Amino acid sequence: MQLFFTFLAYTLFVAGYSWYKLRKEKLNSHEGYFLGGRSLTGVVIAGSMLLTNISTEHLIGMNGSSYKNGFIIIAWEVTSALALILTAVYFVPKYLKMGLTTIPQFLENRFDGFTRSLVAFFLMISFIVTLLPIVLYTGAINLESIFNVSELLGVSQTQGMNYTIWAIGLVGSLYAIFGGLKAVAVSDTLNGYGLLVGGLAIPFIALVSIGEGNPLEGLSSVYRNAPEKFNVIGAKDSVMPFEVLFTGLIINQIYFWCMNQMIIQRALGAKNLKEAQKGLLFTGLLKILVPLIIILPGVIGFYYFGDLYYDRQDMIYPELIKKVLPAGFVGVFAAIVMGAVLSTFNSVLNSAATIFSIDIFKRHINPEISDGRLVKIGKMTSAVLAIFAIVVAPMVANAPDGLYQLLQQLNGIFFIPIASIMLAGFFLPKISALAAKVALLVGLTFYISCTFIFKVDLHFVHIWGIEFIINMAVMGLISYFIPKEKPFQISDLQIVEMKEWKFTKGFSIFLVVSTLLIYILLGNFN
Repeated sequence: MQLFFTFLAYTLFVAGYSWYKLRKEKLNSHEGYFLGGRSLTGVVIAGSMLLTNISTEHLIGMNGSSYKNGFIIIAWEVTSALALILTAVYFVPKYLKMGLTTIPQFLENRFDGFTRSLVAFFLMISFIVTLLPIVLYTGAINLESIFNVSELLGVSQTQGMNYTIWAIGLVGSLYAIFGGLKAVAVSDTLNGYGLLVGGLAIPFIALVSIGEGNPLEGLSSVYRNAPEKFNVIGAKDSVMPFEVLFTGLIINQIYFWCMNQMIIQRALGAKNLKEAQKGLLFTGLLKILVPLIIILPGVIGFYYFGDLYYDRQDMIYPELIKKVLPAGFVGVFAAIVMGAVLSTFNSVLNSAATIFSIDIFKRHINPEISDGRLVKIGKMTSAVLAIFAIVVAPMVANAPDGLYQLLQQLNGIFFIPIASIMLAGFFLPKISALAAKVALLVGLTFYISCTFIFKVDLHFVHIWGIEFIINMAVMGLISYFIPKEKPFQISDLQIVEMKEWKFTKGFSIFLVVSTLLIYILLGNFN
C-alpha cells in the first residue's frame, strides 16, 4: 500500500504542476500547440530532450544488454554528445532562421513538396510501428514487475501486461492530446531530473550495500567480479563492435540528434538561439552521465544475479530495483519510470501529430485550414495513433537480442535514408529532388533486404554505413546528369533572436574531451 501511495502521490504532483504551468497558455494556435509558443528555455529543453530520449526501452533494454554484454554498448550514449554539438553549432541556427515547425518543411524548401510528403509518411510509419509499441511494452514490463499487476488483479501475466499497456497508453495520450508540446515539456522536465536523481540512486545504493557502506569498495567488488564487463571496446563478433563507431553509428547519431522531429521539436520551440544551444549542450552533458543510470545497473545486476536472467535479460532492471530500494522509494521511482514512459510516448504522439497536421493534412487535404481546426486535427491524430500503438505493443515481446537492439534495427529502416538526403540537402548544393527521392527508396530497399530478408552476416550498424555510401553515390550519379537548377539559400525570417550563447565553443570542447577520456580510460584495445 505504501508503494502504491508514493507512486500515486508523485504522479499526481507532476500532473498538477503541469496543469498549473499551462493554465494561462493559448493552445489554439499551431505554434502554441505544436511548439509551446516558442517559449522554451534551455533547462526545459534539456530536461525534455533527456526524458524524450531516455525511457524504459533504455532503462530496461540497455540495462538488460549491459547485463549480458557489459559497457561496450556505451557507444550509443556518449557519442550522442558529439552529435548534439553539431546540432547546437550548425543545424539549429539554420532551423530557427527558417522558422521550421517540422523537419520535412526543410525538405520542401530544399527539394520539393513530394520529398517532404514522402519523408513525413516514413516518419509516421517509424513512430507508429517501432518506437511507440516498444516504449509501451517496456513500460509495462517495469510496472508489472514492480506492482505485480497480474497478481493483484488475479489474471495471467500476459493479461496483466495488456492492462498495464492500456493504462499507460491512455494516460500518456491525455498529455499529448490536451496539453500539446508545452505540457509534454513541463512534465518531462520534472520527470527528467527526477529520473536523473532516482536513476543515480539505484547504483549508488547498490554499491553502498555491496561495499558495506563504502560505494567505491562496492564498485571495486563489482569490477573484480567481472572486469571484462567494464571494457568499452567491443570485439568484432560482439553486440557492439568498436569499428561501428566509424561506420554507421555516427550517421545514426547525426540523424537522431540533428534531424529527428521528436527531439528537434524541443529546440524548434526555444524562445531564442541562446536557449536552444544551452539546452542542446546541457543535454550532451547529461548523455555522458546517463550510462550511470542505464548501463552500470545492468553490470551490478550481474554481480547480484550471475547469469540467472540471461534468457530474460529485460527483467534485470526491475529485479534490481526491488532488491536495492526500500518499498516507499520503489513507489517514487516507479512513478518516475512511469513518467519516462509517458514522456517518450506522448512526445512521439505530439511529433507524429505535428507532422501529420502540418506536412500531410494542411499540405494535401486542406491548405486553407484555420489554426484552431489544425490543432483539433492534431488531437484526433494523437488519439488514433495511441490506440494503434496500444494494440501493437504486445507483439514486440521476446526480441532475441533484447528490446533495445530490436528498436535500433527497426530504426535503421528510415533513419539512414532520411539522414542521407538531409545531409546532402545541406552540404551538396547540386543534389536534385529526383536524386533525393530515388536515394530514399534505394536505401530503404537495401537495408530491409540485408537485415530482414537475406540476413547478411554483417553487423547492422555496418550495414547503415554501407547504405549511407550507396545513398550518396546514387544521389551523386543522378545529380551529375540531372543537377538542381537553382541554388538553395536559407532566409532568416527573424522569428526569434539569433544571438549565440557565449559558452557554446567552450562547452563543446569540454564534451569532446570528456567523450575521448571515457574511451581512453575504460578501453581495452588489446
